[in-house]
Amino acid sequence: MQRNPNAISKKGLKTTLVGIIISAFLAIIKGLGGVFGHSYALIADAIESASDVLTSAMLWAGLKWSSKPPDENHPYGHGKIEALVAIGIAIALTIAGGIIVRDSVIHILEPHKSPAPYTLIILVVVVATKELLYRYVLKTGDEINSSAVKADAFHHRSDAITSIAAFIGISIALIGGKGFEIADDFAALIAAVFIFYNAYKIGRSSIGELLDEAIEPELCEKVTAVAEAFPDVVRIERCYSRKMGTAFHIDMHMWVDGNKTVTEGHAIAHEVKNNLFKNFSQLIDVHIHIEPAEDK
Repeated sequence: MQRNPNAISKKGLKTTLVGIIISAFLAIIKGLGGVFGHSYALIADAIESASDVLTSAMLWAGLKWSSKPPDENHPYGHGKIEALVAIGIAIALTIAGGIIVRDSVIHILEPHKSPAPYTLIILVVVVATKELLYRYVLKTGDEINSSAVKADAFHHRSDAITSIAAFIGISIALIGGKGFEIADDFAALIAAVFIFYNAYKIGRSSIGELLDEAIEPELCEKVTAVAEAFPDVVRIERCYSRKMGTAFHIDMHMWVDGNKTVTEGHAIAHEVKNNLFKNFSQLIDVHIHIEPAEDK
C-alpha cells in the first residue's frame, strides 16, 4: 500500500498559482515604474519578478506531473520531477542574476537621470507583498515537504531582497543628488549577489535529492525509534530513506523472533508499516525486509 500524493500536490498547485498571479502583477508594476521613473534597480527587480512567473509556472507543471500515481515504468512514482524543476528554478535565477549584472555595469558606465521619488513607494509595497508571499509559500512547502515549493518560496524572498537593495540604492541617489545616480545601479549588483546565492542553495539541495542523498537523516532515526518500540520487533538493523518529490520512501531491515512463521512475520511488518504511516505523514511507502533474530 502506498499513499496517494494527489492531495499533497493540490496544496502546492494552489499556492503556486497564487504566486504566479501576484508575481506577474508586480513584474508589470515594477517594470513600468522603472522605465518611467528612470531606475534600473527597479527594472532589474522587474526582471527578477518576471523570472518568478517563469519558475512558478515550471513548478506548477512539475507538481502536476509529480502527482501522477506510480505506473509500470515508474514504480516509485513521479516525485523526482520536483527536484528537476527546482534545478530549473536555480538555473533561471542564475540567468536572471547574470542579466542584471551585465545591464548594471552598462548603466554604471553610461550617465543617466536620477530615479523618480515615487519609485520608493512602489518598492515598499513590493517588499511587503513579497515577504508575505514568501511566508505563505514556505509554510505550504513545509506542510507538504516539497523542495520545489520551498525553492519557489526562497525565490519570492530573493525578490523581496532585491527590492530592499533597490530601495536603498534609489534613496542614496535621491539624497546624494547629481553624481550619485549610479547608486541605483550598484543596488542592482548587490541584488544579483543574493540571487546567485539563492540559486546555489536551491540547486545544491535538489541535486542531493536526485542522487538519493540522505537529505533528512534525523527522519530515519525517528522512524527507527517508533518501529523498535513495537512489541514484536527485536531490532531495526538498517533504515534508509529516499526523497521522492513531497514524500519519502523508507527501506528497512527488521529483526523478529526467528521461531515465528512467515505469515506471522508478514503480519508484523504490515502492522509496523501502518503504525509508521500514522506517525509520519511525509512517508509515502515503507519497504520492510524481515530477518530472524536468532541468526544474529
